[in-house]
Amino acid sequence: MNTTGIHFIDELALAEKTVFIRCDFNVPLDSDGNITDDTRIQAALPTIKRAIDGGAKVILASHLGRPKGKFNEKYSMLPVGERLRELLGYEIIIPEDVMDSHVDFLLENLDPKKQIILLENLRFNPGEKKNDPEFAARLASLANVYVNDAFGTAHRAHASTYGMVKHFDQKTKVRVGGYLIKRELEQLGQLLDRPERPFIAVMGGAKVSDKLSVLLSLVDRVQGLVIGGAMAYTFLKAKGVEVGASRVEDDLLDDAQAILRRATQSKVEVHLPVDHVIVENFDDEKGITTPDEAIPEGMMALDIGPKTQLLYANVLTDAQTVFWNGPMGVFERDAFAAGTFAVAQAIALSDAKSIVGGGDSASAIQKAGLKEEITHVSTGGGASLEFVEGRKLPGVEALRAHHEFDLG
Repeated sequence: MNTTGIHFIDELALAEKTVFIRCDFNVPLDSDGNITDDTRIQAALPTIKRAIDGGAKVILASHLGRPKGKFNEKYSMLPVGERLRELLGYEIIIPEDVMDSHVDFLLENLDPKKQIILLENLRFNPGEKKNDPEFAARLASLANVYVNDAFGTAHRAHASTYGMVKHFDQKTKVRVGGYLIKRELEQLGQLLDRPERPFIAVMGGAKVSDKLSVLLSLVDRVQGLVIGGAMAYTFLKAKGVEVGASRVEDDLLDDAQAILRRATQSKVEVHLPVDHVIVENFDDEKGITTPDEAIPEGMMALDIGPKTQLLYANVLTDAQTVFWNGPMGVFERDAFAAGTFAVAQAIALSDAKSIVGGGDSASAIQKAGLKEEITHVSTGGGASLEFVEGRKLPGVEALRAHHEFDLG
């Protein structure tokens, strides 16, 4: 999966155009509605600035949270609009309902040198997730240039990422990708096309079920597979190791065994924890370290132990390509964050091309202050996994050109 057949915003003359940019402003908010991490907003700025510097009228659109198809003040785009105003120095106009004709009036009278329209949360309308044709057509009616710069939602066939795109037929209405999505495709594409070897995949997180397909795909392409997080205990149990009360997906033990067998057949070494930080109750504030891989009855593991940290760091030292998705433990709690940060540090210190697949792994890199040491930190957790698995992403495929068009 590459950029073949996709045009990008830097190819267009934008003066006097109206540009609809699908961004990913799904940012974390605290209980008071304040943005706690504006990484996704910052990542969208180059594409937004290209549009406003090119003289276009700009409409930005995104979802935020899970409002379930109806208005919920908790998920309003107002905090995003305020942050954009601070970053861009533009007035950010947020109309209440994109289906209202008042939006057309605002757009007609928009000053492209001073003002930007930011649509209210797309998921306030049930038509967004349902890919409703009427909602998609309404969104498409607002602009003559469509830009998808929301890689984090590219694996969803929603109205703003898929349905509306067909209205931009590359004749009078043009569809292109933004800078962020271009970089994602180029960087992640190297994992599919030409990864330098040894290629090591580091997979963590809570569930094997969330990553079964990508594990099955990677086990035939990597030279080493490092597994941590709660998903490791399913694999350890599949090997006959005592895991105590640790989280295990018993219905996936056969699948875990199948992955281990395929790894053996492909001569891929699978690295699992050799010690753990364990507790009696999940809410315990401090854990103890086991001497080996076995976990006593009634105890549960919440992080990898120091021996495992060293083992994993040694594996990563010689890697030339690393893909990491998922923490090694309950890293949001300081007492169980050491394993995740040790892996982050090892990846940062290696000479490998390193790609972090969004989500909690990206948060860990940010929290550890190591983002500048990583080749690429993806903005899309689920999208990056599906991409690396080799699946086609609807939001990307919708951009591929079927007709030539006038770039002027």
